[in-house]
Amino acid sequence: MYRSTLKIFLFVFLWVVASAAHAAGKPVILVLGDSLSAAYGMEHNTGWVSLLQKRLTSQDYPHRIVNASISGDTTSGALARVDRALDEHRPAIVIVELGGNDGLRGLPVDAMRANLAAIIERSLARGARVLLVGMQLPPNYGPAYTKRFRQVYVDLARHYSVTLLPFLLEGIADKPELMQTDGVHPRAPAQARIMENVWEVLQPML
Repeated sequence: MYRSTLKIFLFVFLWVVASAAHAAGKPVILVLGDSLSAAYGMEHNTGWVSLLQKRLTSQDYPHRIVNASISGDTTSGALARVDRALDEHRPAIVIVELGGNDGLRGLPVDAMRANLAAIIERSLARGARVLLVGMQLPPNYGPAYTKRFRQVYVDLARHYSVTLLPFLLEGIADKPELMQTDGVHPRAPAQARIMENVWEVLQPML
């Protein structure tokens, strides 16, 4: 009885170790975002990040996604934790989906630009490629602020020669039926479209 139990234990232990080693060998895609990537207001497995992992798996890409997104996060909050995430996961690709909360709070655009620049620089310094995901603000924030906000992503992508998705919610934000009642967060039915928006620019990077 003892030997049988010991064999089972050893088998399970070796299986766990082998599984962990196999996962560790997969290239990591780190998603550093806010509520738009954290599946806010819905089941986690219905969010676009989970759908992206399913797409990668179904098409036999070896990549493993680590979702380090936090609802409500700003660029300054993400900058404070990016080093730890990069050192822990050593990603091949970093998807930076940030800035929406900075804009909604009316925070200085120059500060947002500096924070995003630092996140990109630290990711590139560790050998990761960067996909910068742009956001846009509602027109009630004023044309001057919204234009400067939108231009930050364009300028940073050009300066650092990183891939840019101009607007994560393209084809979604202007359709009320796809948005939650707060008018800010997409509903579950919109997540597949978001994933396709990301996939279009991410696939050539894989």
